[in-house]
Amino acid sequence: MIHRRNQGEQVIARWDRVFRALSAEPRRQLIVSLNDAPAGEWVSLPGAAMSPTAPPDPAHLDIELRHRHLPVLEEEGFIRWTADPLRAQRGPHFDEVVCVLTALQAHAMRLPDRLVYGCRRLENERQQKNG
Repeated sequence: MIHRRNQGEQVIARWDRVFRALSAEPRRQLIVSLNDAPAGEWVSLPGAAMSPTAPPDPAHLDIELRHRHLPVLEEEGFIRWTADPLRAQRGPHFDEVVCVLTALQAHAMRLPDRLVYGCRRLENERQQKNG
């Protein structure tokens, strides 16, 4: 019984880390960009972390990525990154974080409108499913 409880606590902690990783738009956008890239490929930053619907200042995003977003994703093994040149690739636990975003995209029709409109990827998914 103790083993099962410890396992449960570990799963809860893992989910908390996944949702923490997805709690900022540049991190979500980077995960999407990496998912769109072939496995093992590097994506260039800050471009791959920019939201197409509300692009931030590239210089500011560069600083935020280096000091905030990339360390959060790397700490959990979701990505690997290099500073010079600034780029990222999938980490050993990438599948844990990308599955949440792909599940949301797959169920775009069931999401409330206020979570879809303004998100180009979810809007496109809805349009494709509506024919």
